[in-house]
Amino acid sequence: MDKRSLRDCFGKFSTGVTVVTWFDEERQKGITVNSFTSVSLDPPLALISINKSAKAYSGLKGKSFSINILASDQEAVAWQFAGRRQESIKLNWDNSGIAPKINGSAAWLECEQWKEYDAGDHVLFVGEIKQFHYRDADSLTFYQGKMGSTKNL
Repeated sequence: MDKRSLRDCFGKFSTGVTVVTWFDEERQKGITVNSFTSVSLDPPLALISINKSAKAYSGLKGKSFSINILASDQEAVAWQFAGRRQESIKLNWDNSGIAPKINGSAAWLECEQWKEYDAGDHVLFVGEIKQFHYRDADSLTFYQGKMGSTKNL
């Protein structure tokens, strides 16, 4: 199976854009993730998928994390945590609670790790949602390798 073609096929599904964040020795760390889904309301659970080859995989293992659902004006934040350094970016953090949050996000979910599942070249982390917040803002979307906004819907 051609992996590039499969990736292009997956790209036909538009997703939201999140940055998953955690504390690593009192510093904020994060990774851009679009493999995120709600799992359950009772108990409140959410799932993220992380590539085993990503530095974030070992850094995130066993830690509480926040899923920051990015607002449409946070494309630079998405690229920063996807490994494309954004020189002019100024992040505004909320370090309260069990994991850091990125201020200005459309929403965030603060999670304690609940379960971890092996999934081929990825690991599925299921988090139990302990706190959440959302505001009236358009979300950033990802479709066929491009960032966009829910404003266009």
